[in-house]
Amino acid sequence: MSENFSYLHTMLRVGDLEASVKFYTGLLGMRELRRTEVPEGRYTLVFLGYGDEKTHTVLELTYNWGVSTYELGSAFGHLAIGVPDVRATCEALRAAGAKIAREPGPVKFGTTVIAFVEDPDGYKIELIERKPR
Repeated sequence: MSENFSYLHTMLRVGDLEASVKFYTGLLGMRELRRTEVPEGRYTLVFLGYGDEKTHTVLELTYNWGVSTYELGSAFGHLAIGVPDVRATCEALRAAGAKIAREPGPVKFGTTVIAFVEDPDGYKIELIERKPR
């Protein structure tokens, strides 16, 4: 049965849609793929990603009009993005004003180099070093 399934997107609720779009597109290099305004529901959806939705899992940002903050809770962990050089990526993010929540270094009990950055709402994004092959 699962051979017919596909992972489409992850949704995050955000308090400042344009700040979040700027973070994910300007700092993490995603593209805005589509945007839908739903006045009768008082919300806006923005889909972002590194490739077409037909072939890539994407990020859905949901802005509920008039809601500026959310309780992030303790169940959600993080998003993960592969980058070629974690240290250089963190320096560029820091220079652009992003909050580095965990400095670059090896994962606990391992050798993979990781770091964490926070988006404008405080969601954590793990940066995992993936050297080009």
